[in-house]
Amino acid sequence: MSISVTDFRNFNLFGLVRRFVRRTPLAAIPPGETAPVIVLKDLDGKKVSLAAALEKGPVLAAFFKVNCVTSQLTFPFLQRIYEMYGGSNFTLWGISQNHPKDTKLFIRKFGIKFPILIDGKGYPVSNRYGLANSPTLFLILPGALIHTSCVGFSKADLEAISAEAARATAKQALPLFKAEDAVPLWKPG
Repeated sequence: MSISVTDFRNFNLFGLVRRFVRRTPLAAIPPGETAPVIVLKDLDGKKVSLAAALEKGPVLAAFFKVNCVTSQLTFPFLQRIYEMYGGSNFTLWGISQNHPKDTKLFIRKFGIKFPILIDGKGYPVSNRYGLANSPTLFLILPGALIHTSCVGFSKADLEAISAEAARATAKQALPLFKAEDAVPLWKPG
């Protein structure tokens, strides 16, 4: 068995140890709950916060790992949502659990243009949100209320998120999926 530089760079012993010593299993925060604080840096080192973003409108926080096949399926559709509705009244963040170098390769490969944030050592934000799988998406409304919690790829949840983004931006709701998109209704993360 060989370990690549990418695998070594993304190995997070501290995060793994924290997961195994938890008294309760991780579970994604359900809709209706208050969203925990997010303060992270983007790939340029600029610090962003959930509180500041929520002042402008809803925030979609999409947690992912670069080597996750389901994340690779989901992120091009998140890019479509961003192209249709991203801007001053709707924020979309990818939150990577990987090393910045590998994250940059992922965003180039999949044509991602929305802001990508890097979770810290031990995945502190991911742990506060109860992540056990990737991708996991949280649509957070102003007031820090979780509106949608989606683990894995869910066509119905992505359509609902897209519709909520249209409403928040006062734009006409457009179909997220095209006839030629061969996507499953659901794929686990």
